[in-house]
Amino acid sequence: MRIILAVALAALWCGPALADAPDPSHIIYKLPKDIAWKSGDQGSEQASLFGDPNKPGIYGILIRWRAGHYSHPHFHSTDRYAYVISGTWWVSSSETYDPAKTFPVPAGSFAEDLAGKVHWDGAKNGDVVIEIVGTGPMVTTQLKK
Repeated sequence: MRIILAVALAALWCGPALADAPDPSHIIYKLPKDIAWKSGDQGSEQASLFGDPNKPGIYGILIRWRAGHYSHPHFHSTDRYAYVISGTWWVSSSETYDPAKTFPVPAGSFAEDLAGKVHWDGAKNGDVVIEIVGTGPMVTTQLKK
């Protein structure tokens, strides 16, 4: 009985055994440390998860907006689907840039950027991370100021 108890306590003390990594021919994955973030303009960073917005086919990207930074009014050539991973994403469908008139979309929310429809977005008081999925090629057009 003491041996069984000692083995059980040792397992708890050492933590669970780690499983082998999945076979990459079955499951392709990226751990957080392996996701490459690239600095963008206007206080944002972007990481590609799969595909490429500039090429035909489905793509998935992460966008991290730093607090106090926003895009400016623009639209995309294709629909894009957004999921707020963390923080609060602030959005507007106005052609006029005014951060005081943005609408909060909290973590766990889903939104669609409809093709050809003006919007802009960013982060007000804290950083926000969103995942965008769409179909390329996708072109972003900035409104003239």
